[in-house]
Amino acid sequence: MAVADRPRPTRQPNTVMAALRSPRQLTREVLAGMVTTLALVPEVISFSIVAGVDPMVSLVASIVLALAMSILGGRPGVVTAAAGSVALVIAPLVHEHGVQYVLPTVLLAGVIQVVFGLAGLARLMRFIPRSVMIGFVNALGVLIFMAQVPHVLSVPWLAYVLFALTLAIIFVLPRFTKVVPSPLVAIVVVTAIAILAGLAVPNVADEGPLTGQMPGFTPFLVPLDVETFKLVLPTALSVAFVGLMETLLTAKLVDDITETPSHKGRESWGLGVSNILAGFYGGIAGCAMIGQTVLNVKTGQARTRISTVVAGVFLLALVTGLSPIMGQIPMVALAAVMMVVAVTTVDWHSVRPSTLKRMPLPETIVMGVTVAVVVFTGNLAYGVLVGVILAMVLFARRVAHVITVERNLADDGGSVRYEVVGPLFFGSSNDLVEHFAYADDPASVTIDLSRAQIWDASTVAALDSIETKYGHHGAAVAIEGLDERSTGFHRRLTGHLGA
Repeated sequence: MAVADRPRPTRQPNTVMAALRSPRQLTREVLAGMVTTLALVPEVISFSIVAGVDPMVSLVASIVLALAMSILGGRPGVVTAAAGSVALVIAPLVHEHGVQYVLPTVLLAGVIQVVFGLAGLARLMRFIPRSVMIGFVNALGVLIFMAQVPHVLSVPWLAYVLFALTLAIIFVLPRFTKVVPSPLVAIVVVTAIAILAGLAVPNVADEGPLTGQMPGFTPFLVPLDVETFKLVLPTALSVAFVGLMETLLTAKLVDDITETPSHKGRESWGLGVSNILAGFYGGIAGCAMIGQTVLNVKTGQARTRISTVVAGVFLLALVTGLSPIMGQIPMVALAAVMMVVAVTTVDWHSVRPSTLKRMPLPETIVMGVTVAVVVFTGNLAYGVLVGVILAMVLFARRVAHVITVERNLADDGGSVRYEVVGPLFFGSSNDLVEHFAYADDPASVTIDLSRAQIWDASTVAALDSIETKYGHHGAAVAIEGLDERSTGFHRRLTGHLGA
């Protein structure tokens, strides 16, 4: 059969209305949201303990965040809740000054995120190199796996049986049916066995108290003055930008998985508004939950906002009416699910020896450093920041040495022509002055820049320096071949950059 005659693969509906008209996709969205919620609960409880706040506060904030971002967010499928990265940032403030300063911190962080999104700064994500993105994904897999290890160590031997049963269901069930997500079936079956058999194994209730009562609106208990603003501003900035970075990177990851674009600006200001709402009712900020998002989109095959709405509603049901049942879910079952997610998250192709041999060494270094920083600090944002800076430095170093300058002396010896090839910016232009024979050249010098471009003031300053050096030897310099943009840039700055 010719390629043109082959039937095209049927795409899953990517809109809410299309999913509502497709019972199969609607079922998939609902089940994906449910299994995502079950994987979300223990992490949210653990992060609340890290942050020093009541677990119910974080759970309620997660409900608000999930539902609000389902409506406001720019990337369908991304699961937003009270996240570990935010908990790590806000914990020192809580431990030093008290939980009452969480609300003003969250509100200020939300305002910063709204301004960031409305100002269009989310477009800066395009400057994150592929090597950093791969390092981010691989580090994410490592962190998810490492976070589950404590749940399978020093536990009763029966817990290992449940752990093995969970893995068996996850891997075997898809061979018979894919109608219901195998992780959801595994959690339900293992939980039922644990309850009916009365097995004494660590469960979700052991992670923190689940009262089943909603905490209500968050009271504002600190003075609304300049001193409070100064106190919470550094933490608010950290919360805002750590949350933005993880959310936008998660959105970009989902873009790649689903092969569909998203609105990063809307995702940014939507996160800000959602955090403000969560601050007033719940009390703690959050961002995209990367592991749960991968579980939702990659494992659960969710593609619309329905899955995250279901996640928020199901979490509300679990927190209020079903908290006794939720508390009895064995931690080893959830750990097994997240370990499978971790293993599938890692880009194994990127670390194969054959791939590493083909990749440029700087790219591999950037990827490795990104992974190492994330694993060492436990913070994805730090790893990405260090990876981007390192990538910029290595890129500038490589580009600085790609320019070539060819000297052509006229037959009569009365003139000389230099042809410059390559990008001219602060890195490469600093060496440009060394490519000219000032003392040996004749009185007429032409510099041809038709195969080069001027990108910054450093290049203009370098060209001015070349003209000055030739002037000391009585030679005149003519610069030609510049494109329209470079010509205007040069004319505006030349002669005005001296001390």
